[in-house]
This record gives sequence, structure tokens and C-alpha cells, in this order.
Amino acid sequence: MADPSKPARSEDNGLTARRGKPTLRTIAEITGLAVTTVSRALAEAPQISAETRRRVREVAIEIGYSPDRAAQRLKTGRTNVIAVLLDPHEEILGYGTSIMSGISKALQGTSYHVIVMPNFLNTTNVEAVNYITRNSMADGVIFSRTEPLDQRVMLLSEIGFPFVTHGRTELSTPHAYVDYDNFTFSYQATRRLIAKGRRKPALISGPADFTFAGHLQHGFMTAVREAGCAYEILTGIDLDSPAGDIRDRVRQRYTEPHPPDSFMCGGEVCALATITGMSDCGLTLGREYDIVAKQTSHLLGAIQPQVETIYEDLTATGEDMGHVLLQRIGGETDVSKLQLLLSPQIPANW
Repeated sequence: MADPSKPARSEDNGLTARRGKPTLRTIAEITGLAVTTVSRALAEAPQISAETRRRVREVAIEIGYSPDRAAQRLKTGRTNVIAVLLDPHEEILGYGTSIMSGISKALQGTSYHVIVMPNFLNTTNVEAVNYITRNSMADGVIFSRTEPLDQRVMLLSEIGFPFVTHGRTELSTPHAYVDYDNFTFSYQATRRLIAKGRRKPALISGPADFTFAGHLQHGFMTAVREAGCAYEILTGIDLDSPAGDIRDRVRQRYTEPHPPDSFMCGGEVCALATITGMSDCGLTLGREYDIVAKQTSHLLGAIQPQVETIYEDLTATGEDMGHVLLQRIGGETDVSKLQLLLSPQIPANW
């Protein structure tokens, strides 16, 4: 029987758990590093090697280190907070949960924690960012749904406030981002529909205000022009439209002359709504028409396995954004190290 008077030992790596609240000095003693090195490693300072940062974070997690945030703010002027702006859009299933899971994983063992602020559609994007910066609520910001000439990016770049975006812009000033290659996704998805014998694919694109919508359309148009086939970009709806509106528009379009025979959908909700609209017209998926969609959860495959999909790992995206922002806060100025374009996971049997 274990002696309760003796400190427990971890089963992971044999480190002795210290009594009381672990401190930076505790981590320094275990790793053999200087306290200042430990502090900078937890802050993801780029001057500290990746291996050292990894080791320090492992030990911090192992011993349950939690920084004294009040003391750190008095000493450094930092909040040790990262603010995440989330938009209430529903075309991507589980977006917020997956992104936040990844960000939290990236911050585990560091001095940072997260606050989530909804970026509601009845306020401007800049208002939310201004609120955070004016009130010194965070040391860095993560946000999505970027626009080609995004005012948030312009503002934060001008004042030198650390941030990372989920998505790119068309601004001449480079900035930190993590983005999914929607051009390649759309291009490969459309090519797949054409390879299945479809001669008039249709695209249900993103809202025109956002940069990713242009990438989707560019990929789609490149594929149909290479094939020399007819095509259509459905009007009146986009990926932000309610599912019922997408269903009704698809159903209406099929009753009109020369309807499309396949659909490229940028989200699972869009794909399910399209299937419902076509089903209302008496059409069967995989027989009279086909769909290729972006998948971010396992729901679509479970409900409609006939839909071919390309996967986007949002949890990994969130983790990447967390790491990039930590590097930026830590003083990394080489923007090329702060820009990630994630490749679609194309099925091997295509």
C-alpha cells in the first residue's frame, strides 16, 4: 500500500510531483533550465528552440503548473488572455467547438487562457476588435471570415497588435493566418463530379463579401473551363443561407429549364439541404445527380454515405492558429513563419 506521506510519482515520465502550487522555479528545477528560459519557453518565444518549448510545456502539464495571472500582469503588463471572435454561422457543423478545442490544445501548459466573444452580425467586425484593444482585454486576437480588404486586419496591423486570422485577405501588407486551400478543394471536388460523368455541375458558393468565396469560385471555374462543360453558380442563396432557403432554391431550380445535374457544396448543411430539395423533386442521389461536399464532422457520412466528401480538420486548424499566435506574441516577426495554407485531404480512390 502506498505511503500517503510520500509524494506521488507520475506514471508518464517519473517526475516527482511537488507539494503546493508549482511555480516557474519548480519547472526550472525539473528541466535544469534557468527560470527566465522557462518563462520565455511558456510564452512561445521564437528565440527558444522548439524542443525546449515542447519539453517545458510537457513538464508544466505534468505537474499541473498554473501561472499567477494577477502577478504576471503587474510584472509584464500582459493579460495572458487570447480573445477569439466567433461568428454565428451554421454552414460548418461544429465549427466553434472544433476550433476552440484546437486552440485550447495549443495553449495547454502555457500561461494563456481563452475568452470567446461572439461577433454578431448586427455589429461591424471592427467594433469587436476595437473593444478588445481599447480595453486591453487580451494580448492577441483570433478571428475568421476574412474579407479581401479586411478592416480588422488593417487596424490591428497598424497598431501592431498580435493577431492571426482563419482565412486570407488581398491586402498588400502580409499578416499571420491559417487558411484552408479552398481553391484546391473546389477544383478537385468539381473535377470529381465531371469524372463521374456529370456535364453541368453547379456551385453553391460562400457569401460574396468573404475571401474564401472567391477561392471557391476560382477553383470551380478552373475545373469547368478545363473540361469545357456547362456550369452554373446558383443565385439567390449561399452557404450562409438558412437550410430551408437552400432546399427551396434547389427545388425551384430543378423545375426550370436546363437544371444542373450535380452540386459542389462547401459545407455539410448545404449538402443536406440540397439533397432534401432534390428528393422533393423525386430525384435520387447517385442516380440522377451527384454531390461532392466539404466535410468537417462525421454527420454527413453517417446520414448520406452516397455523398463524396473532402475533409477539413478544424481542430487541427484551431491548434495551428493557437501556435501561430503564440509565436507572434512571443516576438516572431518573420511573417513567412506565421502563414499556413492547409491542403485538402483528397480521398485516395479519386
